[in-house]
Amino acid sequence: MTDPIADMLTRVRNAVQAKHAKVDMPTSRLKIEIARILKDEGYITHFKTSEEGGRNTLTVFLKYGPKGEKVISNIERISRPGCRVYVSKTDIPRVLGGLGINILTTSHGIMTGKEARKQGFGGELLCNVY
Repeated sequence: MTDPIADMLTRVRNAVQAKHAKVDMPTSRLKIEIARILKDEGYITHFKTSEEGGRNTLTVFLKYGPKGEKVISNIERISRPGCRVYVSKTDIPRVLGGLGINILTTSHGIMTGKEARKQGFGGELLCNVY
């Protein structure tokens, strides 16, 4: 697998489309940080890590509205291994006019575009969620 972040986002996107309650994937520190941001922003209910048979697994519990409507309507990868996208603090785009979030990896860790703009950091634009 050449792009584990794209794999994570695709698993979440497919699970939301199929209305699954949770989705499992191999874990890494970057994936845990992305899941933490999704939880903090209210896109998922929670996540947990576990070890099964020598493999670490990240389980993301998806969130739906009271009538079963999707909280995550779209989740897309921006920066890829073949085409990295870096932005400065002034060029961080707003997602749907501020209704969605983007996730950046900066020199001070992984954060949302809003946090990075406020703290004055630029970085690699990983994905957009709305």
